[in-house]
Amino acid sequence: MKTLKPELKNYKSGWNKLSFKALLIGLFLTIAFVTVNAQTKTSIEKITTSYLSLKNALVADNGKLAGEKGKVLLDALSDKPAQGLTTDQEKVLDSYLDKLKFDSRHISETAVIDHQREHFASLSKNMFMLLKGLNTNAATVYVQYCPMKKSFWLSETETIRNPYYGKKMMDCGSTKSTLKPVSK
Repeated sequence: MKTLKPELKNYKSGWNKLSFKALLIGLFLTIAFVTVNAQTKTSIEKITTSYLSLKNALVADNGKLAGEKGKVLLDALSDKPAQGLTTDQEKVLDSYLDKLKFDSRHISETAVIDHQREHFASLSKNMFMLLKGLNTNAATVYVQYCPMKKSFWLSETETIRNPYYGKKMMDCGSTKSTLKPVSK
């Protein structure tokens, strides 16, 4: 019996080392997975938040600020937003990314609000299609419509604050649908 105890001790010691290595590897893989998911979520949320900031600058009739927010959106769109997406989500992103960059670049290059609003209509249509196709939004996004402009926009609130006419017609429009947050 005395000779079995050291063997049993070595067995337990070897098992503990193996278990510890397995635990470390599992922990590392979990951290890597969470980091990739967080990067994807963060990049898409950053794009959405940048779009909403641009929309709010147009609501406030502030062409200078809208230009700045257009640049922020362009930067967010250019900042490798495809990390961690599925193959299908990458295809959706690829089909809208250049269009979104085109409109946000035009908005960022001018302070002429009427010109910014023209590009915002196209930007909003493509942004809606992107978010709908990715299905990754963390918060509810309201799809709103201006009958005078015959164009949609996205909003973080149900309250109508029209980016196409700003203070002239602040509450012109209605909510047509919502993009619900993705449940985990």
